[in-house]
Amino acid sequence: MSSVIAVTGASGRVGGRVARRLADQGLKTRLLGRDPARLPDLPGAVKAPPAPYGDGEAVRRALDGADTLFLVSAHESPDRIQEHRTAIDAALAAGVGRIVYLSFLGAAPQATFTFARDHWHTERYIETKGVPHTFLRDSWYLAGFAAMTGPDGVLRGPAGGGRVAAVAHEDIADVASAVLLDDGAHDGAVYDVTGEEALTLAEAAEELSRAAGRTVTYVPETRAEAYASREGYGADHWEVTGWVTSYEAIAAGEMGTVADTVRRLAGHAPMTLREYLAAHPRSYAHVL
Repeated sequence: MSSVIAVTGASGRVGGRVARRLADQGLKTRLLGRDPARLPDLPGAVKAPPAPYGDGEAVRRALDGADTLFLVSAHESPDRIQEHRTAIDAALAAGVGRIVYLSFLGAAPQATFTFARDHWHTERYIETKGVPHTFLRDSWYLAGFAAMTGPDGVLRGPAGGGRVAAVAHEDIADVASAVLLDDGAHDGAVYDVTGEEALTLAEAAEELSRAAGRTVTYVPETRAEAYASREGYGADHWEVTGWVTSYEAIAAGEMGTVADTVRRLAGHAPMTLREYLAAHPRSYAHVL
């Protein structure tokens, strides 16, 4: 392939891995990130200057000459949908001819998880532009189980006994790279990208206990308890609502989907939580 693939979020845990996989295949890439100093040094890669999604002209300049865009969603904010639209318009103005968008499992206008609604609106906007596209709807990250567990060894939230088929950043990157490398073969496709084990949070706590060598417990909360326990973070209401509804989506059965996308497109089994924790001991160091 002689085309140029632009990778947004290239200093992050998905975008960075995608950029490295493309570089390993000898592809030319354009790397975008909030802080260019954190972008990886990779063969065949050009680091773009800062280009916030909401700055259409900056995004257009950063993407000028790129053929394909791997679009990682912007950081959550009240203006995220408009930021996505601005970035998409800028990409098309720059001549981008294909978009692979990292969306979220269960994206829908009335999704329980409020941030998943942003992804649905972004998907629809891309569709209206008539540009070849692929949507990768990833599940919760496996890293999230440990990240959401407090130093007290408690994983708390209003998830009830619902299940979530969380997936590793590595597996998402493998799928995204396979789609990006296979130019045109996945146009119009929507793929759920999940793990192969749908765990309750109580089961996830058991795995964390085994890895950490101390007891980690899951404490189900009501909605009111969930908001109250997060008051101390000083976050805006819209953000706390996103946190709380991410658990409620599990309770509602919206995160239990198990798809074989990683096996089919990446050619290997997705990582389990036990394997992830063994490979990433620093992810749960705060609960030791």
